[in-house]
Amino acid sequence: MVEVNLWSGMRRFVGDDLTVEVEAETIGEMLDALVAAHPALKPVIDQGVSVAVDGEIHQGRHVPIPQGAEVFLMHRLKGG
Repeated sequence: MVEVNLWSGMRRFVGDDLTVEVEAETIGEMLDALVAAHPALKPVIDQGVSVAVDGEIHQGRHVPIPQGAEVFLMHRLKGG
């Protein structure tokens, strides 16, 4: 299980929780599991999100999530 920390604006889509647990081994599986468990998240995730695993932001869906990792789902961060 992966515990995903959500930014506060996502609380309304998941029953007012700041964290959600899903079964996943990669970022892509995590995003898919979040949408399956909470369909209202789909438009937000489809618009683009950033995922931080143990403090490092990752872009790829195939990035593994280590057991016990700290995972944060945030507004998409853009560089300039």
